[in-house]
Amino acid sequence: MKHLIDSAMKRESCDLVIRGAKIFNVFTGEFEEGELAVKNGSVVGVGTGYAAARVYDAAGLIALPSFIDAHIHVESSTLSPEEFAALSVPHGTGVIVADPHEIVNVCGIAGAEYMHEAFSRLSVNGVNPLDICLQLPSCVPASPFETSGAVLGGRETEEEIGRDLFFGLGEMMNFPAVIGADGDNLIKLTATHAAGKIIDGHAPGLTGDALNAYACAGIKTDHECLDANDCRDKIARGIYVQLRNGSSCHNIEENSKAMNEYNYRRFILCSDDRNAHDLKYTGELDDALRRLVACGVPAARAIACATLNTAECYGLKKKGALAPAYDADIVLVKDVKEFEVCAVFKRGQLVAEHGKALFAHEKRYLPETVGSTVRVKAVTAQSFAMDFKGKRARVMSIKPNGIVTEERIEDVTCRNGDVVLSKGLCKLAVVERHFATGNIGKCLVRGYGIRGGALGITVAHDSHNIVVVGDNNEDMARVVALLEKAGGGMAMASKGVEDVFPLDIAGLMSSAPADEVIARTKAITDKALKMGVEKGIEPYMTLVFLSLAVIPKLRLTDKGLVDVDLFDFVSNEADA
Repeated sequence: MKHLIDSAMKRESCDLVIRGAKIFNVFTGEFEEGELAVKNGSVVGVGTGYAAARVYDAAGLIALPSFIDAHIHVESSTLSPEEFAALSVPHGTGVIVADPHEIVNVCGIAGAEYMHEAFSRLSVNGVNPLDICLQLPSCVPASPFETSGAVLGGRETEEEIGRDLFFGLGEMMNFPAVIGADGDNLIKLTATHAAGKIIDGHAPGLTGDALNAYACAGIKTDHECLDANDCRDKIARGIYVQLRNGSSCHNIEENSKAMNEYNYRRFILCSDDRNAHDLKYTGELDDALRRLVACGVPAARAIACATLNTAECYGLKKKGALAPAYDADIVLVKDVKEFEVCAVFKRGQLVAEHGKALFAHEKRYLPETVGSTVRVKAVTAQSFAMDFKGKRARVMSIKPNGIVTEERIEDVTCRNGDVVLSKGLCKLAVVERHFATGNIGKCLVRGYGIRGGALGITVAHDSHNIVVVGDNNEDMARVVALLEKAGGGMAMASKGVEDVFPLDIAGLMSSAPADEVIARTKAITDKALKMGVEKGIEPYMTLVFLSLAVIPKLRLTDKGLVDVDLFDFVSNEADA
């Protein structure tokens, strides 16, 4: 403290002075002229006349607090933690609240430990360029309708939540269990509160008594608001609204309509799921900020949503502002419209400049606990046959440019013990891949559009079994074999042409460099698009969500077809 005070009073030299920038004050919403002085990783003052060992010329730039991503699943980038950080930090991110829900559903607590250890190995002069607030996943498995690689019940949560490893409890997706006061979930909630930690939410469309009940559980946030009215309801009940800017799902344009001069401090920004291509070329919260400002939100309010609001929501002391005693986590941008990031400092250390990470990220930590996770009971073409007793089938209909599905009832014909696929109709299957149980859920799907082959992936929210879609049984079986041999990944098979991109970390992420991941993902996606995939359907990322049994209407798991509205299994037979 003496060094900070003496540096502030100019009795002692600072470590760093940033000169020439306009400094944004999140407390007043105004820009200040002057120098930004740093000592021992902390801001000591905004003023003039500071002496320093290092001077950074920021003439013409704007200094902002570094951005805080309020909710993200790193695994969705398909990158290792090290490669993720190398793309995230240059876009101005200084802190992420990371929910390792995906890898824990595959590997259990060992998956979370891997994520923490991999991120903790990053360093610039002893400073980690990216702070990780790791949440303990609350829903493993996410629903009772699927087989996951691990189970974390109330007692397991009670044992784990007190560890320093975990910052809080990840998104409570099982909102029916919360409002139903389910005993096992109550153990998770009360244990987290007893540990003095935060609970993230996931409660689309809850209103009235149900919303009151959900708030009574002490859940702090929600990133699943359906529209502006949903946002207003959540804020009125004391819940922070996370405006989402993911690769597949984003709600900034609609939900920012709920923001006004009184409630804007209850909005925070998050990515949720962000792929490697978007991280590199479009950005993270810098992209969310430019979109928010483009919606007409004043820049001062938008910046607060990415910084101070999030820091206060999560109790991140010394984060979210450029003021004395706050961490010197600083982003220099060209303007507050496009938010093009020029330089990033972490506790006064320059960690990224001109879009490049200035820290080593090539050496990857990869323990055995997150490898060899694809275990499949042998399948054949016959494994994917579907024989209907009646003449009408329940069909999952995929809507373009989104993840919500609908139910259709269609006439079907069977021949030789298998359904005859009419134009536009495909088969969807989910193959259990954790314990080789032999479980295969099957249904018919419309709106995907593939012809002459099959595609498959081992990333499938939330239990991450193999999802495969195709118009013939042989190629579907071949895709499963390719994925098993690769240890997970993305695969395609069409008329003798095959390709697979391995995801060797839990079947979710690749240990390859980011540029290779982006190139290989694009190449295999381009091949998929040539197989007739419908416009508005992202071939592999659409598959990722088709087993997510918490989003309406129909979803498929390894145990069968689920009607999310009924929260129960339903038959493929519409006449049943």
